[in-house]
Amino acid sequence: MAVQPQDPQASPLLREVLSAHGGMGRWREVHTVRATIVTGGVLWGMKGLVQDPHPRQMTVRAHVQHASVQPFGAPDQRTDFTPDRVAIEKLDGRTVAERTAPRTSFDGHGMHTPWDPLHRAYFNGYALWTYLTTPFLLAMPGFEVSEIEPWWENGERWRGLRATFPAHIAGHSDVQDFYFGQDNLLRRHDYHVDVAGGFAAAQYVHDVVEADGLRFPTVRRAYRRDANGSPVYSDLLVSIDISDLRLERATTS
Repeated sequence: MAVQPQDPQASPLLREVLSAHGGMGRWREVHTVRATIVTGGVLWGMKGLVQDPHPRQMTVRAHVQHASVQPFGAPDQRTDFTPDRVAIEKLDGRTVAERTAPRTSFDGHGMHTPWDPLHRAYFNGYALWTYLTTPFLLAMPGFEVSEIEPWWENGERWRGLRATFPAHIAGHSDVQDFYFGQDNLLRRHDYHVDVAGGFAAAQYVHDVVEADGLRFPTVRRAYRRDANGSPVYSDLLVSIDISDLRLERATTS
């Protein structure tokens, strides 16, 4: 049974952010987020992977961590991701490959350690689930959220929230920072990529669109982050372009 988000009482900024992105009332009605994604960047080559430049269909559950992308590896294949298991399967549900306790398969990895398809499927699953549920995931049970010092960039002051992820949610790192503009919409997302040696990254988002009353950025660009917190623009690690966002409501019997 899906666990519904709780009302975030502890952080006034989080309440403002959730409202700016469409509100918890509307988000509670959502069961599934679907989108078309096109991805790029140098990370895939660093991992010994050939990047698919074609559009793919991404599906994530809103209130539990479950995600799938298709096609994956072949036109008739998709992924099935949860924190405890990742699989590549045929569209009829037959399993091609699977891995339980998938996080442990990254033990000892560095930035240039090659990934196999299941590594990539796991990374895709938790990352896109995070992106397509932000900022509403921060109100889920188990998240610890507090306001931090603002970040200044190009003369703008972005207020920040630091989130500690609960153990049952897979993410880039246990602690991640989210920065919001004067309109309380997301501008930047900072984290460490623990599955690739823990390097620091800064992801910028823009081109916000509204889908059924909720707001989502549709352009994401992740760069390596230097010791001062500034992005290294020569290192575009991951690019994600999102389109055709669709929200599906939970059905009641």
